[in-house]
Amino acid sequence: MKPRWIETRRGVRCRVFEGGGGAPLVFLHGAGGLLSDNPFLDGLAQRYRVLAPEWPGYGESAGEDVLEDMLDFALHGWDVLEALGLDRPHVVGHSMGGMIAAEMACLAPRSVGKLVLVAPAGLWLDTHPIPDLYALQPHEFARVLFHDPTRGAALLTGGVDPGDAAAVKQFYIAHTRRLAMAGKILFPIPNRGVAKRLYRVQAETLLVWGAEDALIAPAYAERWSSLIAGAKVSTIGKAGHMLPYEQPEAFTAAVGTFLS
Repeated sequence: MKPRWIETRRGVRCRVFEGGGGAPLVFLHGAGGLLSDNPFLDGLAQRYRVLAPEWPGYGESAGEDVLEDMLDFALHGWDVLEALGLDRPHVVGHSMGGMIAAEMACLAPRSVGKLVLVAPAGLWLDTHPIPDLYALQPHEFARVLFHDPTRGAALLTGGVDPGDAAAVKQFYIAHTRRLAMAGKILFPIPNRGVAKRLYRVQAETLLVWGAEDALIAPAYAERWSSLIAGAKVSTIGKAGHMLPYEQPEAFTAAVGTFLS
């Protein structure tokens, strides 16, 4: 995946990773951003032209001050697709990115090819409350996000040497910047009322969930599928909330089967 830079009509400059060929597929990342290694994107790029934009406040994308609420995020998503010159791309969104993808599909229901929501945020079940990410210490994230916390910690830090003070400092600065941006739509709870708008989704939709998701429980898949007409559900074993990273081959196979 190679980076390129685009600028939206609103003047927001964003970095986009691109690779592969074929039908366009846009991947919208979650609150943690893209990691240093994203094997599932490489897997998808074997069959599709994959484009993975970074949200403002992530990586080298600017414009944090421009996006203030859910509508801003959703419209920014469409601004990015317009700047990329895409017409009815498939849209795959993970976690926060799935929340935004769903809102985008509600706003412009005829402009999405197929829609894949990967453990999306956006709904709330009192019987399965979502843990407060903002109450966690950085070292606790792996336990909540991954089925295998040890491997998850290595993935989240990108192999940062804990003895390298400068590298650790840079990691925590970037981590704080990402969470501050995500907090605009996730804090205090990740619910901005999309449930009452999901009737507008017309794209064929697949919900993909990790069977061991400790952040957004698999029970949410049933609620999403009841609100989006005809939505299908695929559950992947031995995977937590970060299932694209824990089970990249199973994830790309599920997405590829649905899109084909």
